[in-house]
Amino acid sequence: MIKAIIFDVDGTLAETEEAHRAAFNAVYKEHELGWFWDVETYGKLLSVTGGKERIVAFVAGQNLTPLSADHVKAMHLRKNKLYAEAIQTGQVSPRPGVVEFVSEACKRGLLLAIATTTSRDNLDALLRGVFSQWPDDLFASVVCGENVSRKKPDPEVYLTCLKQLGLDASEAIAVEDSEVGLQAAIAAGLRTVVTPSAYTRHHRFDAASVLLSDLNTDLDALFNRFASGV
Repeated sequence: MIKAIIFDVDGTLAETEEAHRAAFNAVYKEHELGWFWDVETYGKLLSVTGGKERIVAFVAGQNLTPLSADHVKAMHLRKNKLYAEAIQTGQVSPRPGVVEFVSEACKRGLLLAIATTTSRDNLDALLRGVFSQWPDDLFASVVCGENVSRKKPDPEVYLTCLKQLGLDASEAIAVEDSEVGLQAAIAAGLRTVVTPSAYTRHHRFDAASVLLSDLNTDLDALFNRFASGV
């Protein structure tokens, strides 16, 4: 029996990645680094989870002079501030069906949770700016990047979430949009719903329990698919 739904954030609840990319590029311009992440470059870097980790991976991949940990941290904090400002000015919207899906799940008394490798500041900015109608206590468990030592595709974020919920993996489903997220959820023993986003439509989702274009779906029909194994 499904008792909880655990959501990824970026690309799953909202199409956030273009706002993230623009914020990264703005920071690089401010720091006069001469870097620019186009869509193709950023898409490849999304295989690395975590903003600071992406900066480090980019530097290594381009054989650039390594930055100090403090420099990377400062740039990432500034990037998060610019991202929050983008949200406040309406540059990010919920993905189709998300608000209705969450509302219906709440009516049914299902536990809702967040398992993301983004920062808590980024999550809070998104919830305040895009999902302000949701109550503060909507999610029974929220696990973010700073709460784990290993990020997706490692399952730690999902295992931590399940532990906080007090549930077995068989009692929850994960909603994801990326291949690394899918791998993390499966490694935690979870069944999965995948709704590919703008940056992940080319990913491989053969292992997903259910693959949907978005969350404009009937919960009964969705749960029946899990029950039937279709």
